[in-house]
Amino acid sequence: MPAYYLEALTVTLGLLLLLAEAFVPAKSKAWVGVFAAIGLGGILLLTFIAIGPEFGVAMGSREVDGVIHLAPKFPKDWMDWPLWNFYRFDPLARFYKILALVTTIFVVLMSIDYRKILARHTEHPGSENGTGEFYALPVFACAGMMWLASAKDLAGAFVALELVTVTFYILVAYMRRNVGSLEAGVKYLILGALSTGFLVYGIAWVYGTTGTMNLREISNFNSQISDPAPLLFGIALVMVGLGFKIGAVPMQVWIPDVYQGAPTPVTAFLSVGSKAAGFILMMRFLDPFLGSDLTRGPVLKLLAILSIATLLFGNLAAIPQTNFKRLLAYSSIAHAGFLLLALACGMAPAAGTLGSVQVVSLYLATYLLMTLGVFFILAQVRIQRDGEDISDFNGLGKTNPTLALALTILLAALAGVPLTAGFIGKFFVFALAVDAGMWAAVGVAFIAAAAGFYYYLKVVRAMWWAEPGNRAAVSLPPISKACVAILTVATLVLGVWPQPILMLLK
Repeated sequence: MPAYYLEALTVTLGLLLLLAEAFVPAKSKAWVGVFAAIGLGGILLLTFIAIGPEFGVAMGSREVDGVIHLAPKFPKDWMDWPLWNFYRFDPLARFYKILALVTTIFVVLMSIDYRKILARHTEHPGSENGTGEFYALPVFACAGMMWLASAKDLAGAFVALELVTVTFYILVAYMRRNVGSLEAGVKYLILGALSTGFLVYGIAWVYGTTGTMNLREISNFNSQISDPAPLLFGIALVMVGLGFKIGAVPMQVWIPDVYQGAPTPVTAFLSVGSKAAGFILMMRFLDPFLGSDLTRGPVLKLLAILSIATLLFGNLAAIPQTNFKRLLAYSSIAHAGFLLLALACGMAPAAGTLGSVQVVSLYLATYLLMTLGVFFILAQVRIQRDGEDISDFNGLGKTNPTLALALTILLAALAGVPLTAGFIGKFFVFALAVDAGMWAAVGVAFIAAAAGFYYYLKVVRAMWWAEPGNRAAVSLPPISKACVAILTVATLVLGVWPQPILMLLK
């Protein structure tokens, strides 16, 4: 199957869900989310058999007179189709498509159990008429993230990124009867539009300097440019726009308020999906510039400065937080710092070792598991205890010890405790930084990691040692219970056996 069918199927699924929600009468809209998750699961399976020119012509077999003949599955000239000029499907694209699909499936499942809060702040507590579109919109965002992973030119990448961003504009402000959600939507819209302006202006400078927006052809600019200043200015502008998407300092000012005000499933989607989309585009964009002696040095210095500033701000600002959602917002900034540090090393993969791009991808995969698991639990605490402060988790170890144990494992993994998936990601980042000789950055990252232990374990202390302010047990619905169990077990398994992710990367 040609790889570009994946995005076409995803968009078609989103349209069908919107039509079905509009014309199928039903009191509960949960079925829309169920069908969205099933459809995305089917597309996820298809990613393993999809192919593109990067994988060569797929060969099929047919038997004629008892003899097996090999024949191309597609027309002989299928690799010459014009679409491949704008679309790539290499192993990295496949990996990030899988990442986008898995993230969206979990977010949709989380939204099904969160629909009571959505109904309360859209129509009224007894009606779900205003919640049906909430399950279809993440599907369109998923399609945008998948297109981003396969973008070969800056124009296509920009269109895909805006599809993701515009969808998030709607999702963040979806609870229109909630002042916090509306405030978050306005802030995200204004700052998102500003970052888009920087991104477009930077692309214009890069195009004006290199004469192309094709990411592969840009690598040929080295022999044509005598003064790199205009190109570096364009790169800096693009990095400002992308810094907004990943939550890097100083473009992180929107994150705490937007994360706190948005619906919890949207916050989880922003924390994982939006960050992954920003990083895959950043890696694609920077690849030709890191391969040129003309721009490699300045770009790596910029990445190093951004990573150090992001690590310090995210971790130190998280320490005094009392709202769990805001704590996770600053934690998201901190993890962006670790990811930027891996990119700042500029290491290419060698025999038996991972390069910067592979380490970033591995880190994002492990971050997905830990973060989504935490948000599943946070969503149910919000529903059943009507709060998101750390104090709302007081005594959870006494009222529901199994749930508290799962959250303890997930928070320990986010902090980087050994034998968890979070430790694997941080270990590879530190190993890259040591090999690159970035000792100042290693020192800052060590301080940042130590701070992470403090503010994550602050929640663990509240669960196990504080007296419960609300003795009502927090019980997970079947969908959330299954998802938390899967994510927690995966966090532990990948902490000692990360080979499944490494195999996908290869």
